[in-house]
Amino acid sequence: MNDTSSLHPILQPTFETVLQRNPGEAEFQQAVFEVMQSMSPIVGTHKRYAGRSIVQRICEPERQIIFRVPWVDDKGEIQINRGFRVEFNSALGPFKGGLRFHPSVNLSIIKFLGFEQTFKNALTGLPIGGGKGGSDFDPKGRSDGEVMRFCQSFMTELYRHIGEYTDVPAGDIGVGGREIGYLFGQYKRITNRYEAGVITGKGITWGGSQARKEATGYGTVFFADEMLRRVNDSFEGKRVVVSGSGNVALYAIEKATQLGAKVVACSDSSGFVVDEDGLDLEALITLKEVNRGRLHEYVEGRPHAVHTPTGQGSSIWDVPTDVALPCATQNELDESHARTLVKNGLKLVAEGANMPTTPGAMALFQSAGVLYAPGKASNAGGVATSALEMQQNASRDSWDFETTEERLRQIMIDIHDDVVNTAEEFGRPGDYVTGANVAGFIKVADAMLALGVI
Repeated sequence: MNDTSSLHPILQPTFETVLQRNPGEAEFQQAVFEVMQSMSPIVGTHKRYAGRSIVQRICEPERQIIFRVPWVDDKGEIQINRGFRVEFNSALGPFKGGLRFHPSVNLSIIKFLGFEQTFKNALTGLPIGGGKGGSDFDPKGRSDGEVMRFCQSFMTELYRHIGEYTDVPAGDIGVGGREIGYLFGQYKRITNRYEAGVITGKGITWGGSQARKEATGYGTVFFADEMLRRVNDSFEGKRVVVSGSGNVALYAIEKATQLGAKVVACSDSSGFVVDEDGLDLEALITLKEVNRGRLHEYVEGRPHAVHTPTGQGSSIWDVPTDVALPCATQNELDESHARTLVKNGLKLVAEGANMPTTPGAMALFQSAGVLYAPGKASNAGGVATSALEMQQNASRDSWDFETTEERLRQIMIDIHDDVVNTAEEFGRPGDYVTGANVAGFIKVADAMLALGVI
C-alpha cells in the first residue's frame, strides 16, 4: 500500500511529505493516497492544480485540538479519556463533521475522517467545510449518568472551539440522540446562549431536523438507486446485505426495502444475522435503538434467522448478495471478502460508512466490473441533512419529513450526476472513485485559490 510509483510524478513529493509529517497514521495516509491516486487526470491537464502548494495545503489540517477528558463513573472513580477535534478545511464554510466515541479513536482516524469529510461536504454543494472529532470513550455498557458526565466534561473543553459560524459538530459512531442532547445541554449551560446551529442531530422538539436520523442510510440507498438507474436497473427484487446495525444501517435497510429489495443480513460487533425471510426492521429498531441490545437477540422466535458470532471463521460478506452496503466502520471489507462477493454474483457496492473498503478490495471490484461508490459520495446524505438542519436553525423554521426527504433525495441525485459527469470529463467514464475525488477536490481547491494563501 502507498506505493508512490503509482502516483503522478507531480504528486509523489507531496505524498512523501505527508508520510514524513504524519508518521504511523495509517488511516490518514490511506485516505490521502486514495485521493491522490485519482488526481492524475487533473494535475496533468490543469496547471492551476499542478503546483505542490495547493495539494499540500489541502492535506494539512487548519487546526488539530487534543485534550484531556476527566469524568467520574458510577463507582465514584475518576476516569480519563482523550478528546480530539480536527478542523480540517474551512474554505467552503464552517468546519462540519461528526463526533465519534469509540475505543479505537486516535488522531490518525480523526484526521482521515476530517480529510474525507472535506471532500464529502464539498460534493453536497452546500456551504460547509470539513472537520471531525471524538474520543476513545466507549459509551457501550455505560449508564446514562456516566454518559452525561463524560459528555459534559468533553464539551467543557470543546465549547471554546466551536460555533455556528466556526465549527459545527454532529454525531457519528457512539454518538446518537442521547449524547447530542447532553453535549448541547452543556454548551447551552456554559455559554448562556440557545445557539441551536452549533451542533446538529438534535431532537425534533429542540432544534433538530426531520429525516436527520434516517439521512445517511436513506442517502446511501438513493445514491445506489441512481447508480442502478444509470444501467437501466433498480432495487426491485434485489438481494441486499448491510453491515452494521446502527442508524446508517437501519435506515439503509428501511429505504432499500421500500424500493423493493430484500435485505437479508446485518451485523454488529458480536457477529452477524442472516434472515432469509428478510430482516424485520421494526424488531431491529426496537432491539438496537430502544433496548440497546445485541444482535444475537434478534433470532429468538425466528426459525429462518441465524446468528453467527464474531470469530467463527465466517463473515457477513460470505452471504451471497446482489448489493452490498458496508455501513459499519473503516476497512471492514477487504480483498478476500471482495473476492467472495464477486464470486457470489455481486453487482453493486455503495459505502454507507467512511472508507469501509480496503484499497485491494476497491481495485478488485473495479476490475470485476462491479458498480462501486466511495463513501464521500454515497454517504454524503447525513451531512447534507445536517446542513439543512443548520438552515432551519438559522431561519427559526422547521420543515416536515417529506420536504426534508425530498431535499435529501435531490441532493443525492445531484451528487451522483456531478460525480458521473466529472469522471466522463476526465476520461474515466463510470469510475465513481475518480469522479468523486476530482469533483470534491476542484470545489475545495478553487475556493482556496480564490481566498489567497490561507
